[in-house]
Amino acid sequence: MAGDASSLHSLEALMSEFFNVTTSNERKRQIEELLNQFSQTKDCWKQCFFFLTNTKNEYVMMYCLTVLENLINRQWVGLSAEDKSEIRVMLNRYLLENHTNVPVFIRNKLVKLVVDVGRIDWPHFYPDFFSSILQLIQQSETTGLGLILLHTASEELAVPREDLSMSRKEELYKLLLHQVPAILSLLNNVLDMALEKHRHLVSATPPPSPTQGESTSRKQQPRFLFTDSPLKSDSFMSDMFKSQGNSVQLEALPPLDTMTQELCALTLNCLSHFFSWIPLSTFITPSLLSTIFHFAGFGCETAGSRTMNSGANFNSTSCHLGILAMNCVNELLSKNCVPQEFEDYLLQMFQQTFCLLQKLTKDSSTCSSGNRLTELDESYVDKFTDFLRLFVSIHLRRFESNTQFPVIEFLALLFKYTFRQPSNDGFYNCLDIWTTFLDYLLTKSKGRQDEIQAIVIRYKDALTSLIQHILQKLQFKYNQTQLEELDDETLDYDEETEWQHFLRQCLELIAKIAELLTAETFQIMYEPFQEVMEIYIGLEQYVMTVDGKRRLNIRGENDCRRLHCSLRDLSSLLQGLGRLADHFIADKFAKRFNDGKVLLERLIHMVVYGTRVKLFELTSTEQTVLQTDLIEVHAQALAAIKPFAHWLSRFYAESQDYSEEREKFRKLVTTLLDATTCLFDLEIPVKISHSAAHLLLSLVTTVRPNFLLEIPCVQKLYNSATQGAFSKVNIEVQVLLYRSLSLYLLLPWNNVPDSAQDWMNRARTHQSFCHQMAASYIQLKDTSSLINNKTAQDAAKPVITNSLKLMVDWIECVNGEIVKSKQICYQSLLEVVNISLSIFPVFIHQPDAVENLMTFFLAIFRSCRVQMGVSFTEQAIQTFMGLFSKEQLAETIRHEISAAHRVIEKFLQILQIIIQEPGTAFKRFLPSVINICMEHIYPVIAERPSPDMKQVFFELLHEILLNNWRYFFKGSVLKSLNNQEETMENEPQFIAIMQAYGQSFLQTDITVFRQNLESLEKLNTKWKLYQKPIFYKGMQSQFMSVLLQVLVHKSHDLLQEEIVVLVYNMASVDFDRFYVEFLPHFLNGCEGLDNSQKNMLGQNFHVEKDLPTFTHNLQRFVNDLRYYRLMNSSLPEGSVQFS
Repeated sequence: MAGDASSLHSLEALMSEFFNVTTSNERKRQIEELLNQFSQTKDCWKQCFFFLTNTKNEYVMMYCLTVLENLINRQWVGLSAEDKSEIRVMLNRYLLENHTNVPVFIRNKLVKLVVDVGRIDWPHFYPDFFSSILQLIQQSETTGLGLILLHTASEELAVPREDLSMSRKEELYKLLLHQVPAILSLLNNVLDMALEKHRHLVSATPPPSPTQGESTSRKQQPRFLFTDSPLKSDSFMSDMFKSQGNSVQLEALPPLDTMTQELCALTLNCLSHFFSWIPLSTFITPSLLSTIFHFAGFGCETAGSRTMNSGANFNSTSCHLGILAMNCVNELLSKNCVPQEFEDYLLQMFQQTFCLLQKLTKDSSTCSSGNRLTELDESYVDKFTDFLRLFVSIHLRRFESNTQFPVIEFLALLFKYTFRQPSNDGFYNCLDIWTTFLDYLLTKSKGRQDEIQAIVIRYKDALTSLIQHILQKLQFKYNQTQLEELDDETLDYDEETEWQHFLRQCLELIAKIAELLTAETFQIMYEPFQEVMEIYIGLEQYVMTVDGKRRLNIRGENDCRRLHCSLRDLSSLLQGLGRLADHFIADKFAKRFNDGKVLLERLIHMVVYGTRVKLFELTSTEQTVLQTDLIEVHAQALAAIKPFAHWLSRFYAESQDYSEEREKFRKLVTTLLDATTCLFDLEIPVKISHSAAHLLLSLVTTVRPNFLLEIPCVQKLYNSATQGAFSKVNIEVQVLLYRSLSLYLLLPWNNVPDSAQDWMNRARTHQSFCHQMAASYIQLKDTSSLINNKTAQDAAKPVITNSLKLMVDWIECVNGEIVKSKQICYQSLLEVVNISLSIFPVFIHQPDAVENLMTFFLAIFRSCRVQMGVSFTEQAIQTFMGLFSKEQLAETIRHEISAAHRVIEKFLQILQIIIQEPGTAFKRFLPSVINICMEHIYPVIAERPSPDMKQVFFELLHEILLNNWRYFFKGSVLKSLNNQEETMENEPQFIAIMQAYGQSFLQTDITVFRQNLESLEKLNTKWKLYQKPIFYKGMQSQFMSVLLQVLVHKSHDLLQEEIVVLVYNMASVDFDRFYVEFLPHFLNGCEGLDNSQKNMLGQNFHVEKDLPTFTHNLQRFVNDLRYYRLMNSSLPEGSVQFS
């Protein structure tokens, strides 16, 4: 004993020294080594219990518990029954005697150790483990400890970790599930006793109904329910959720005392965890649900508010109980699979929760805004929103037609709850709930006209009210204070400002409603649009010129503010109307032609007016905000027309047979282009130029009228572009503008026969346009001036970058277009292609320049390889292969810059395109391609930890095998009919490719791992890879061994399902061979297992041939293998003394 006391003193000194800030890292390492040696000593646990019971040092306590934890989790099986019993007794005794004295983290660690012992020994060697926990809960002085033990038991036994066999996991689950009725009853009693303890403070007579004196008629029109003023539906609520025998008083009791609150919090947390894994069943009684909802009502009480029958104030801890109760409710609600017998309980839950929702949406007398939600705990509001989301997304379909569940009245409450949200995130979450509801309605009505009509009749008032209130919320006219607080400068991860995100969320929901109520939505949006548009159109009369500067003659602060609000609202409504364009096209074109034509004419009128008056030019120190607003309006007007390009295209097609309509169309397009093509000058704000460029591109690619080259403003645009007038304009605007000008000459015109397409003149014009745009690049054809001239090369790089960026864009845009478009494009760029190939060797050692050239060639190969012809393709490929020698590839790869890696990736992508070609002309490159891949590139990238280039490299290998299978396996129909094996050719190359696949499964990168799993599966689906003798006899076992080891080590756990399916597909080639040969061989090579364990694993892997059972057996096999290895990791014997 004296020795133990001395060791304890030394241990305390060591632990204090270790955690002292002045102790060096070297000394800490020494102490750590000494502590580890002690923890490996035989029977050190006895000293640990002595230290634990005789120290006040928290570091020592935690160290001792860690040693005991290691003993229980790693060595328990090897201990004698007497030692196990002694450890159990000592742990329980120490916990029971000291749970109120030790720090919380020590107590929790002790609880975890007790449960860990139970996890291994209960019920066979520790039969009173669970009954003792339940007894602790029933004793008032240890209720808290019992609840903590019960919660920990739920965490550790219901879903155990990997250190148990699968059979033990299943046993524990069944044992724990058997205890659930008693557990839930006991927890219910704890909560009921807490409420009963304080119930005497509340008078037996319930307070008057908050709706007393109001009409209870249910014949009111639903439209009165949807208002942001105090809800007119209280009379509905008073009886809408009546349920015989299940009514519950939701009035909050006075605040509970601290001890009771802590017990209630522990109980609700415990319930929440049990609800997360137990199935929905009659275990969950109406009494328990009512009790939980009573606590959920605590969250409805505002902080500091007085309870109904006492002067006590509600505190934040009581509100916290409401949050925990809602956690319980949401755990139950998140389960999609609901037994028939539980649906009545669900209805009770909804009835009680919606009573809470009614309470939440009532006006508050303690808040100036009258909005109770602003006074509640934010977390409680979030939990309640989660409830509504779960209900609408999972369970609404069950109860929409239930007479005991009035959906309209529920929507009235949700409506009010939505517009009373105190935060924007809460508002967005509510909009998501409405979106889910609308998705449900749209799915329900899909293709069923009678169902659509019924939905419109039932929900029209609710949805139109929702549109109106969303529109009010997004307009500065009604909501300026809140909207001005939204940031409109900083971009988030989605490249949106806070204001843009808010506006998009609102408009997307309106667009969703428009799918059901198109005409109503358009009418509601058009009225405020018309109002603010007239204000905008009327601004011309206030424009004046002072000292050569144009300005608005609006000085009054109030006038400026009102105009600012109107302009902001006009921009928002323009976006909204543009979002509705889908409802005026396709099968809805004829029905809504007049509305679409009126709207489009108004939008074009706005653009023409804005371009003519140039309000965006107005400058004034006093009116900086207005100038920004005017720019935004003009940009949004252009953007709003863009989605109507499909409407214009349809109008163009329909007008062909009517000269009068054809002339109207031509006038409409000409007017629009006159107002748009002049918006690319340098002095035009970028936002406007950008919108104009997008609109021009839509007209060119979607409408494609045949008369644009006859319009003077378009002719002027081509001339200005070729003369470099836009060279200093924003680069994005340049790219869009030049793309439009190129595509108009390349794409076939709509509604014009091929004979009238005027291809010859268009080809000549396009070639001239390209040569003028690439004039500076064409000057590089004299490579002699670049060779060995670093200055000239540096000067050429910007020319290469800028010119090829445009050309790549033009080439990529014709990919997928008709052959004639590609022919014209390639012929126009032929000189650029030849120059690029000639200067390639000059820049071969400069990755930044080579990247631009490779990007250009990759675009050419993708879009125009047929137009290039075999001879030029061969010349280009041989040039690349000659330049990308083994040494050059190694040098480029070793450049630790991303541009160098992208060069190799683009080279590999070009090779991919070549080997995908079905014709024989390109097959001659296949041996060289495989040689470059496996001999030059793979050795350099194989051992690199970075995934750079590997993804593209393995894509190339996949395409080689997928598209050139006959290069390796010569077969014929006759051989297949006679069940003869295919002749194997180029076997060394095939083996090398498969070895590269296998090696990739030994590396950590999950993207390449997943890609190669999918690749093998696709090859097997198409070519029966797993059945080929060379794979089946020589490689299959290696692949399966590697993949099983990956499962055992959990290195790629996210791909567990895909790995199991692949192993199954390989095994299914010959299940007998898998079970009889492979499995024993694999187990024989597994380290850390004894022979009996290997035999047990083999016997438990039952011979099953269907995928679900095989998957279950394989997962059990992997889990048990891990468990046996962990169990066998014994610790060496020895002794260490602290001195």
